[in-house]
Formats: sequence, C-alpha cells, structure tokens
Amino acid sequence: MEKIKVLEAIKKLKQEAEERKFDESLDLIINLKSFDAKRENVNVMITLPHPIRKPRVFGLFNKRSAVIDFILKEDFDKYTDKKIMKKLIESHDFFISVANLMPVVASKFGRFLGQAGKMPSPQLGILMNENDDEIKKIVSLMERIVKVRSKEPSLKFITAKKSMKDEEIADNILQSIHAITNGLPKREQNIKSILIKLTMSKPIKLQ
Repeated sequence: MEKIKVLEAIKKLKQEAEERKFDESLDLIINLKSFDAKRENVNVMITLPHPIRKPRVFGLFNKRSAVIDFILKEDFDKYTDKKIMKKLIESHDFFISVANLMPVVASKFGRFLGQAGKMPSPQLGILMNENDDEIKKIVSLMERIVKVRSKEPSLKFITAKKSMKDEEIADNILQSIHAITNGLPKREQNIKSILIKLTMSKPIKLQ
C-alpha cells in the first residue's frame, strides 16, 4: 500500500471528524476473508515506529522499583484471589517480571494472566536483569507495542492517536498492516478490506 494514499485518507478522516474534548484513538480495521476464526487464528505483537500510549505496567519482582507499581515475591500469596487479580489485570496493560522469578510467577498467576493474554513472555515482559534502567527500557518499548489476537474474521485495534503527526500515523498504519499480513495464514489473500476510523468517527476505506 502506498504511503501517499494512507496520508490522503488520514487527512480526510481528520477533516471530517468533529472536535472532541479528548485525544481520539485512531483504529485500524482489517476485515478478513477465507479465514475460519474457529480453526485459524491471528496472534501478532506489533512494534510500532511511534509511541501511542503511556502504558500501565505492573511488576512482579524480587526487589523494589522506583519506576512502576509492583508486588514482591514475599507478597505473591496475597494476590492469588480471583477478584483481586481481576481488578489488577483490568487496571494494567502489561505485566513484567525477571527471568529467575518466572517459575513462581507462572505457578501463582499463570491461570489469571495467561487467560487475559498478559503473561510476561520472552518477547515482551521478562527482564534478564532486575534494575530500574532495564525496567525503563521495557516500559519505553511498551509505548509502541500493540497485541492483536483474532476472535472473529475482523481485526480492530489502535494504531495511533489523532494528535499525532500525519506522517507518524501513516508509519504506524503501514507497519501494522505489514505485521498483520505476515501473521495471516494466506497473507494478502486473507485480507478483504482495510479501514481506519477515529473513536467517534465513521470509518474510511483504505483498501
């Protein structure tokens, strides 16, 4: 897809949108074809060129951190109640831990975090060294991360914010399309249409 066409669509989307009192999300919608959502799946982690959020990150650590909220290993047993964990999961986007603590994390929280798709993983969320510099690095990366999992033959996820520069939005859109295409069983043949929309706007077709 040509970047100039994406930029034209972004400009049109912004021109037609009403002014809101908040910074609207810009969502990418990819409708699929020849795709059986019950037998096939999309599970893609996209690293965007430009940050889209200030992520709410929670640590499961051996020692204290001045960077993010956390609980220590010695307090893990206080958080194994289903209601407590549900509230914690809903109020945070990502969970991170340190490699040598992962067996305990998996044992204590695996059934909760795994079901929510927020279990720390080697791709995102497991630190080799438990220090604030490493935590800052991974939090910075999470500002640009989008996880996409298919539940139906239509994928919808945030890829930018309205306040971002058009060039940055286009970069994020193109990277998202590339990542999703590579994650589909039949690549481009699985894509029926691609649209963009703001939180409160009507969608505009890209493809």
